[in-house]
Amino acid sequence: MPVPDDVFIERGAKRVFAGAIEWPGWCRSDRTEEAALEALVAYGPRYAKALGRRRLGFVAPADPGSLRVVERRAGNATTDFGAPGIAPEADDRPIDPREAKRLAAIMEAGWAALDRATAAAEGHVLRTGPRGGGRQLAKIVAHVADAEGAYRSKLGARPAEGDARAASLAAFASRARGDPPERTPRSGVLWSPRYFMRRAAWHVLDHAWEIEDRSRPAS
Repeated sequence: MPVPDDVFIERGAKRVFAGAIEWPGWCRSDRTEEAALEALVAYGPRYAKALGRRRLGFVAPADPGSLRVVERRAGNATTDFGAPGIAPEADDRPIDPREAKRLAAIMEAGWAALDRATAAAEGHVLRTGPRGGGRQLAKIVAHVADAEGAYRSKLGARPAEGDARAASLAAFASRARGDPPERTPRSGVLWSPRYFMRRAAWHVLDHAWEIEDRSRPAS
């Protein structure tokens, strides 16, 4: 069973991301590597809560000292913009059927967390400002769906017809099995299926937590 202590660092000029190698979606950022690792630990309980009954063996660490940095990558403009943009080399590993099922379960947990946060925030005006943001609830949800469509294209999948989430899982499963992509993205760059799950799970959880935080009264 994977353990949550191996992490990678993505260092940009202004922002640093720390992400768990084996746990897509458990990824946070700050100005320095040390602060990013502290943020990652701080969000461990929230990640465990998002996994819910799917816990899959995840145990949130008590402090950054239990984390082990196993890979460091140079970031890019996306990193400094506020999103992880570089795949760790560990994401090039093949995926066996058991691991594919585990990764799909993590993605499904992320969607469930977003749905819960969205339902709880219905009828609320989300806080704006320096610690809030600009989009309101409907636009956040639409943004996440649009981004997932773009991410799915990075697997070489065609646009989804019908259930977009089911299409994402199907495209992931196909590429995890080693099937060829349906087409080549406009950029010409395909994502590995592991990186697809890493980026998609981060994005959906980041916005689920944003909705939770912005729907609470300011402290």
